[in-house]
Amino acid sequence: MQKIILNGYTALFFCLVTLIFIFVPIAAFATNTLHNVSFIPQWSPQAQFAGYYVAYEKGIYKKYGINVNILTGGPYTVPFKMLEEKRADFCTAWLSTAIQKRSQGLRLVNIAQIVKRSALMLVAKKEKGITRPEDLNGKRIGLWRDEFRLQPMALFKKFKLNVTIVPQAQSINLFLRDGVDVASAMWYNEYHTILSSGINIDELTSFFFHEYGLNFPEDGIYTLEETFKKNKDLVCNFAKASIEGWLYAFTHEEEALDIVLKYMKAANVPANRVHQKWMLMRMKDLILPEGTTDTSTGILNKEDFLRVARELKDNGLIQTIPDFDLFYRTCGQSAKN
Repeated sequence: MQKIILNGYTALFFCLVTLIFIFVPIAAFATNTLHNVSFIPQWSPQAQFAGYYVAYEKGIYKKYGINVNILTGGPYTVPFKMLEEKRADFCTAWLSTAIQKRSQGLRLVNIAQIVKRSALMLVAKKEKGITRPEDLNGKRIGLWRDEFRLQPMALFKKFKLNVTIVPQAQSINLFLRDGVDVASAMWYNEYHTILSSGINIDELTSFFFHEYGLNFPEDGIYTLEETFKKNKDLVCNFAKASIEGWLYAFTHEEEALDIVLKYMKAANVPANRVHQKWMLMRMKDLILPEGTTDTSTGILNKEDFLRVARELKDNGLIQTIPDFDLFYRTCGQSAKN
């Protein structure tokens, strides 16, 4: 009787060992297939980057075999410097900045142009007599620094305007207190802040640069050329997963806002759900403008690239225009001319 019990335990033992050998290698293999990468947005957590946070929280990156460490961006981090120093594998940045950096020798590549339409705008009060571009002549205009000045300066040049430029800080208080006649704003951010201050839309004149032939696409996803060549599948999967995250965010708005607010709280960034909802909806307008299909999301149009590059060159910000085919690397999609 004792011998039979021992044999039973022995059989059970071998069964357990067999199961371990069957399942452990599979689990280990699944773990090994997850590629660890790091990603940094160009600013602090907010709905401007909702798609990436959603892709992480909903397991979309892992579905594509990627384990992503999302770093916290902000005013004291420079995404392209993080790439160059190998402290990040992917980042987001404006197309104009990326072209400038590529022209200066940083071998970065655009793997997905997320934002197709410029969100940068000029805002004026109609009571100042400003209703058309010509009315900007002689006015005091608040402008941000660096790449934020490219489109306004092109607009002034196009309409032969003589304006007084006033350096603008992050706040729009100078505009609200009539310190300037016109302010710079992002459609998804400062513009909503102006509306929230009590000024009605019909009291404002808004100048969207894309309406004047000056569309400069903004947020795109970038990596180093060597990273792309080393593992194209990984790079393309990151781009595809990110786009899927954005599409999910747009169809699950409240869930996406919950996720964004979670990241804002973790980064100690002041959070306002109403403002973040405005931002998310405007990001949808910018990423999926009318006539855009899900399958064309992420494509960088050559025409947009050349428009931005030529403006950079005309303003002396770059010496030569980078080769488009080296700058933009497609992941199964063709660029539009």
